[in-house]
Amino acid sequence: MTDLAEHSQIVRWAVDATTVLTVLGLVFSFVRLIKGPSLPDRVVSIDLITVLAVAIAGLLAITHSEPDFLDIAVALALVAFLATVAFAWYAERTTELLHRDGRSSERTEEPDGR
Repeated sequence: MTDLAEHSQIVRWAVDATTVLTVLGLVFSFVRLIKGPSLPDRVVSIDLITVLAVAIAGLLAITHSEPDFLDIAVALALVAFLATVAFAWYAERTTELLHRDGRSSERTEEPDGR
């Protein structure tokens, strides 16, 4: 069996390494959010940013031994899920409207070319 002090040292190292990787992921996500180039790219980057924010809240709960951060993480995850669904609905609706407008302009021409 491992000693408690040794175990806490391993957990501390793992939390530190995970924090560094999470912040690195946030930086890359913000770069993708700014560069785009399309709406789905930006939606995925926002979704990733919220997932990483949930991870940071979990890491803070471990670091500070404060379970209240887990409540924040759960609430943020639920709001992020709803936001992702809303963005997906918006993107789908926009695509449908663009396709419908393209088809309706083709139909306005007369069959004999007028």
